[in-house]
Amino acid sequence: MNRQSQRFVSRLTRDTLALILAGGRGSRLKQLTMWRAKPAVPFGGKFRIIDFPLSNCINSGIRRVGVLTQYKAHSLLQHIQKGWGFLRGEFGEFIELLPAQQRIETSWYEGTADAVYQNLDIIRTHDPAYVLVLAGDHIYKMDYGDMIAHHVETGADMTVGCIEVDVETAKAFGVMSIDGNGQVQEFAEKPDNPQPIPGHPDKVMASMGIYVFNTRFLFEQLIKDADMPGSSHDFGKDIIPSVIEKYRVMAYPFRDAQTGTQAYWRDVGTIDSYWEANLELIGVTPELNLYDMDWPIWTYQEQLPPAKFVFDDPDRRGMAVDSMVSGGCIISGSVVRHSLLFSNVNVHSYASVEDSVILPDVEIGRHCRISKAVIDKGCIIPEGTIIGEDAAEDARRFYVSPKGIRLITAEMLGHGARYVR
Repeated sequence: MNRQSQRFVSRLTRDTLALILAGGRGSRLKQLTMWRAKPAVPFGGKFRIIDFPLSNCINSGIRRVGVLTQYKAHSLLQHIQKGWGFLRGEFGEFIELLPAQQRIETSWYEGTADAVYQNLDIIRTHDPAYVLVLAGDHIYKMDYGDMIAHHVETGADMTVGCIEVDVETAKAFGVMSIDGNGQVQEFAEKPDNPQPIPGHPDKVMASMGIYVFNTRFLFEQLIKDADMPGSSHDFGKDIIPSVIEKYRVMAYPFRDAQTGTQAYWRDVGTIDSYWEANLELIGVTPELNLYDMDWPIWTYQEQLPPAKFVFDDPDRRGMAVDSMVSGGCIISGSVVRHSLLFSNVNVHSYASVEDSVILPDVEIGRHCRISKAVIDKGCIIPEGTIIGEDAAEDARRFYVSPKGIRLITAEMLGHGARYVR
């Protein structure tokens, strides 16, 4: 079957149930996840992180999806209810919200595997042939049909999506070694000394947190793990290491279908990586193409007026250069350079914004100078505020990342949160 020309929108994808694990706090994002789960964090000017795995499912022909939520899920639930209610139940299509609700245990979800285990009765009612388990907090575009087809063609019990990362980055991931046929031989979760790929001492094969299971095999392993004393009930720490010797666990390298090279994938789990991934989008030809009509990223779309740029005096010109500016923004006699502005951002006269990511509903007062910052939703930056020029002063008021990115939230400014997150 020619994978270059034929997408796997077929019985394989129709017989697959996708489960998106969206309950994580994302504590490395610091105060950006104080009032929202990591998958609900805004990204790319108009989206939220959860929109990427959800869009991948829809574009791949997988229209039976469960979203497992837990930590401060209100804004995540609200976003999915507003923007993802277009599937038709009478055609067997759905996006179900599966919060921790003590269906089996009298506790919260205690790990990634436990989250799925606590919903076994719901999975049984849908009776899928395959279960696709996805992390809800990564940025990428992927046709899951190819991965499911690879799973079936190789006769796997479980397939693990993987990417190549550098040795230092690999310390934060599950790391695997594979044989010449792509079968997983070893797996270690967040090792101190990751094992490089043979012949490539600077590269490591890392798990993307994406798994395809034969449904019966998944049930057997989850029930066995639930009864295992001392298990942390996690796919990476417990399930995968326990099955690689006795069962057929295959790796699926995530590569660009056209070039065969490493495909775009980002874990925006720190303030630095979040800032970098957002500002990558404003490049002339970014790796992540949000203008790709063949693989659109769907989201809840507010009805907003176009962005507006006003005043054209020499010392008071409303302009944005090398930037992305979303609907509802007003750039009033101010300058925005190399920045990404989400919806409804107002930048008042004589202000400047540079190298920054400004989330929705932010107001930046006159004569402000903002650089190398991430400003959270709903912040009101007082007139004359300077951010990004004095590291010591900024660290006293805000969070400053290892690479010098300033994170500003409403609480740090002393006026409290104005909006539901």
